Amino acid sequence: MLAVESKVGTEATPRLEPAGYWKHIVEPVEPFLESVARRLAKQVNEFDPALAQYAEYALNGHGKHLRPTLVALAANSLGQTNDSHVTVAVIIEMVHLATLVHDDVMDEAEIRRGQLTLAANWGNEIAVLFGDCLFAQSLKLAASFPTPEVCRAVASATNTVCSGEILQTRHRRNFELSRRDYFRVLEMKTAELFALSCELAAFLSNATAPQRAALREFGLAFGTAYQIYDDCVDLFGTEQKAGKSLGTDLAKGKLTYPVLLAWERANAADRARLEAMVQDWQPGAFVSVNELLARHETLGPSRELIERYLGQARQCLRALPESAGRAGLFDVTEYLARQTAALSE
Repeated sequence: MLAVESKVGTEATPRLEPAGYWKHIVEPVEPFLESVARRLAKQVNEFDPALAQYAEYALNGHGKHLRPTLVALAANSLGQTNDSHVTVAVIIEMVHLATLVHDDVMDEAEIRRGQLTLAANWGNEIAVLFGDCLFAQSLKLAASFPTPEVCRAVASATNTVCSGEILQTRHRRNFELSRRDYFRVLEMKTAELFALSCELAAFLSNATAPQRAALREFGLAFGTAYQIYDDCVDLFGTEQKAGKSLGTDLAKGKLTYPVLLAWERANAADRARLEAMVQDWQPGAFVSVNELLARHETLGPSRELIERYLGQARQCLRALPESAGRAGLFDVTEYLARQTAALSE
């Protein structure tokens, strides 16, 4: 067992509800996150004045800033944060926001973070083009570093994320999708930005090669667990708690782990029924799909899979020195574990 596990599992992690537990995690890095929020707000001025309303709407959201939190905790696991870490966190958050803007267009989602999506407010054409502007601005900011490595890493990660989205789109409604391909898409489209957050934080902290590799692997494992959890929220969650439109994956033919698992476990009749509903999706089919998911007991194995990835992430922390930052990274995995446990069919 990791030393950090026994410490965090007893004294450092009070039995709080998920929302309170998240506050417990971010409290030590709150000044860093406030700096990131201020810097993001200032990015509005980097766009053409005619685009200011879109920039303000996209950049001044009320998300958890999970990726900037990972930057801060990863940096603190090796020393302390500096202004370069703030800049990297802003860059990665802008890339993430760009992907959300594009996702909402493709999914026809109306709600994101408890408010109308940019597409719902101004239409798909504006949303797609402004998402492109966010990508471009993030790369422009990355190019301001004296070393090309940051810009190269951000560009590579952005390419990976977009490629993952393309592969997921190609695999829509494909029930023959292999688990290997499914997890590859998750790693590319979601986990890559988590890995980038941890890896660049390590790079800017002058980490050793093993420490940098360990933090990247932590980000990949945690990010994969997070996406599986998010897929479960789309099926088993509520819009009130999630703060976004749900059921959009199935409506667009995206086959996530619980759905693929139900298909694997189903008999021929249930398979045919599930395939038919996904091929010709109707809003009322959501209830029927959930009945199938419950009948074939998909939530429990999904939770177990998330926990396995979280276990992998925790193992990566062995390569880091004991510190508050390392304990914070462990706490992030515990937060997701508690969120997962709160899901219900």
